[in-house]
Amino acid sequence: MKFVDEAFIDIAAGDGGNGCVSFRHEKYKEFGGPNGGDGGRGGHVFAVADPNLNTLVDFRYSRRHEAKRGEHGMGSDMFGAAGTDITLKMPVGTIITDAETGEVLYELLNPGEVITIAKGGDGGFGNLRFKSAINRAPRQKTPGWPGEKKNLKLELKVLADVGLLGMPNAGKSTFITAVSNARPKIADYPFTTLHPNLGVVRVGPEQSFVVADIPGLIEGASEGAGLGHQFLRHLQRTRLLLHIVDLAPFDDAVDPVAQAKAIVNELKKYDQQLYNKPRWLVLNKLDMVPDDEREARVKDFVKRFKWKGPVFEISALTREGCESLIHAIFRHVQSEQRTENEPVEVDPRFAGDAPA
Repeated sequence: MKFVDEAFIDIAAGDGGNGCVSFRHEKYKEFGGPNGGDGGRGGHVFAVADPNLNTLVDFRYSRRHEAKRGEHGMGSDMFGAAGTDITLKMPVGTIITDAETGEVLYELLNPGEVITIAKGGDGGFGNLRFKSAINRAPRQKTPGWPGEKKNLKLELKVLADVGLLGMPNAGKSTFITAVSNARPKIADYPFTTLHPNLGVVRVGPEQSFVVADIPGLIEGASEGAGLGHQFLRHLQRTRLLLHIVDLAPFDDAVDPVAQAKAIVNELKKYDQQLYNKPRWLVLNKLDMVPDDEREARVKDFVKRFKWKGPVFEISALTREGCESLIHAIFRHVQSEQRTENEPVEVDPRFAGDAPA
């Protein structure tokens, strides 16, 4: 299926039905009185977070979504029926913004979460509502209220614990294939990955985390060069970034340190908050480096790159070093989750029962 992570839609909730002016007409009852009912409310537009979806492709080809209007009120005290609601299924991680103002309206973060994105209009009053002791034959009614209409932008940010960074052909797709259930396309040319791939890494029977692989970055990505810049936002919700570096490029003229620095610069230009996320260095393709040169090449890279964070040496192709990296990632993700779930300390002055 084609991956689409951005779409524009127009939604319209249903208008409310009009109220009715009607009087009882029965034999031998000259003054039957008013019996015009209210109109029904218009249908709402809901959005639900569906964990079975991972793309916004359906909204690329179906832009207009309208709920039904409410029925008009009728005589004999009959109120109009409410308009039929519609529910739009969206992937978990969808951000809904106003296409005109850019204001973020909603975020679907939890599977099964339901939100109302457009409310139907209320129904109008029939003349039954206006009956009183001094107005026994009212002929007033009110029209139904219009439903909300919005132009929305949908933006999908995939939800993952770990995000992979790197130049094209750094071995990200091979790595996610080696450690998870994802099966992305792998080839010996750059830009093989054209859309984000998600993989679940199983550490134990009930222990796992999610890895996201995006297309490789190149210098100038923050200004739009290459493909990776289109998907950098998918890394903004991750807890950890793995910067994968090809330590044995085919071209001897290519300097891995220069490439790694270019990636870091693009990350900083794109989003300072993303740049400040925890980031680990993963030196890949060690199977291409002779055994007696590995230690010296790794030390040289770390020294010239001026890196002081965690360093892991792996070969995604042979899976050498992947097991220890996976367990280290899982421990980090677990610690992050515990920190997020820690109870908030309450000031003793406000620890009492809330006022009614």
